[in-house]
Amino acid sequence: MRHVLSLFDLSSDEIRRVLEIASELKQRFVEGIRPPCLDRQVLGLLFEKPSMRTRVSFETLIRHAGGSSLFLGSDVGWGTREPIQDFIPIMTSYLDCLVIRAKRHEEVVAASHYSRCPIINGLTDYCHPCQALADILTIHELLGSLENAKVTYVGDANNVAFSLALACNRLGVPLTIAAPTQYQFNEETIDQLNAVAGDTFIQQTTDLHAAVDGSNIIYTDVWTSMGQESESKQRIRDLADYQVNTELMSRAAVGARFLHCLPARRGEEVAGDVIDSRASAVIQQAENRLHAQKGLVVWLLTEANGNH
Repeated sequence: MRHVLSLFDLSSDEIRRVLEIASELKQRFVEGIRPPCLDRQVLGLLFEKPSMRTRVSFETLIRHAGGSSLFLGSDVGWGTREPIQDFIPIMTSYLDCLVIRAKRHEEVVAASHYSRCPIINGLTDYCHPCQALADILTIHELLGSLENAKVTYVGDANNVAFSLALACNRLGVPLTIAAPTQYQFNEETIDQLNAVAGDTFIQQTTDLHAAVDGSNIIYTDVWTSMGQESESKQRIRDLADYQVNTELMSRAAVGARFLHCLPARRGEEVAGDVIDSRASAVIQQAENRLHAQKGLVVWLLTEANGNH
């Protein structure tokens, strides 16, 4: 059974196929057509962390495709009322697909060992594959193709950055991460990412201006993620010089676009006049969570696993 716990679970061709389905279904959606390609399928959403975009986009996409969803919060007793080897097999025997949004990636991996249906990672501390699929779909739409894409990620190398880096590497898109040394990935992680493609697509630097030079996509995320609130003051001090502002955008390629996975903290990682500018594509990017995830779920249930 195929799961998508990270983008390591998808080959380059499979990512392209997911994005192809996503683009096709998005075009049909724009035309007012919502094909019931997941008729009567049931999608479970097992969420340990709060969410807006992830929850609403998954609940919406399954309804578009003719199925239904169940939101499963703390009341179902995951990890508290009964052991995972009892909980997961029973829950997944009721479902066609399960999305898990968890604090620890290890919990999603453990769940996959007992699952009777495909599992999708809706976010963990390790990675955020659904966000990266939406990012790549957006970059392709903005630039017309990925052939000339050059991406710079500014700030903390977190779970979002990891999945973005892996997606870029799978598809041969150069990515530079600009951050203070202590907020960069360790060398082992970079080597692991580059080994996927057999080339050095992923680079890191502390030189912010050099990183954005020639880039046509500038991406950032919050400096303090959920669970890191106690580190907020230190992180703001450490990353203060890495804000994406108008001056920084002027150093990128002509016509460069700005991305952010949201929610954003205006005045910290991004200046308000950038995120609200014509260069910003954050709304399109967020909307593409719906379409990219629809492509993923349809692919997972109709092509990768068939009628499990």
